Amino acid sequence: MRWLILAVAIASLCGAGASASAQTYPSRPITVIVPFPAGGPTDAIVRILGERMRVSLGQPLVVEYVTGGTGTIGVGRAARAAPDGHTLLIGHLFTNVISPAFYPLTYDVVKDFAPVARLPSNPFFLVAKNSVPAKNLSELIAWVKANQQTVSFGTPGANSLPHIAGIAFQNMTGTRFPFVPYRGAAPAMQDLIAGQIDLMVDQVQNSLPHIRAGRIKAFAVTDTARVPSAPDIPTVDEAGLSGLHMTLWYGFWVPAATPPAIVAKLNAAVVEAFADPAVRARLAELELQIPSREQQTPPALAALQKAEIEKWWPIVKAAGLKPE
Repeated sequence: MRWLILAVAIASLCGAGASASAQTYPSRPITVIVPFPAGGPTDAIVRILGERMRVSLGQPLVVEYVTGGTGTIGVGRAARAAPDGHTLLIGHLFTNVISPAFYPLTYDVVKDFAPVARLPSNPFFLVAKNSVPAKNLSELIAWVKANQQTVSFGTPGANSLPHIAGIAFQNMTGTRFPFVPYRGAAPAMQDLIAGQIDLMVDQVQNSLPHIRAGRIKAFAVTDTARVPSAPDIPTVDEAGLSGLHMTLWYGFWVPAATPPAIVAKLNAAVVEAFADPAVRARLAELELQIPSREQQTPPALAALQKAEIEKWWPIVKAAGLKPE
């Protein structure tokens, strides 16, 4: 009986300690690991949300850039961080879904992390050079099938998301054509405008200025909904290639053993930030789309990650992609 009483007492003390820890959290600035160089949408999301989350949490979010290994070094550091809520990882479709399909990793993107909140997303456009004669996606697919020996598909790099989207396009249309990898989306777009390559899958904010200027053609959005700033461009489902969905979504994660109360506090800060009209306006300026309220929860992010792993891993493995 004494041992039972002691065990109950210890459990009570541990519970009280965890509760107190959550109540006093955060006790110092929160480090956000960004597994990419400064600049770009990832950086912008952290800084825009961080300014507003500081109001809710009472501590600043300090960005730490941990680059290398196509994001794997930064994600690995976050996995090994103390599970006290003072280290956050911002990841996305590639780092927390695609990467493990062909990189040998020292961490598990599901088991070693606890989801905090889904962050804004950015769909892609399927675009082509102006001289492509097709007027819609169905005609484009027919044109590709008739010209497979000469069609070229530009990507911002081997194994990139647009490259994988291009493989999915091939699988769904029964076509084959060479991929032309570039060192980033900008030089690939330059060659598309110049007519040196035929097709690309490119992020909305990169392509939209060129579409509006009439320098390239847009055939579809790789999402289930149209882009608010480009309502005339149909979704792939509307255009006749149902299911070619790829959206660059982002998320916050913490190490797996982080107390649920701390995860809840972080999630609440994200939700409050998304409700701020100023935050919403700044994200909209960057063509970043805020998830619905029901999609901002930790379970929603976990479900999204699971579904995307089940969708993309077989495609990546079947294509035989290897680390570059």
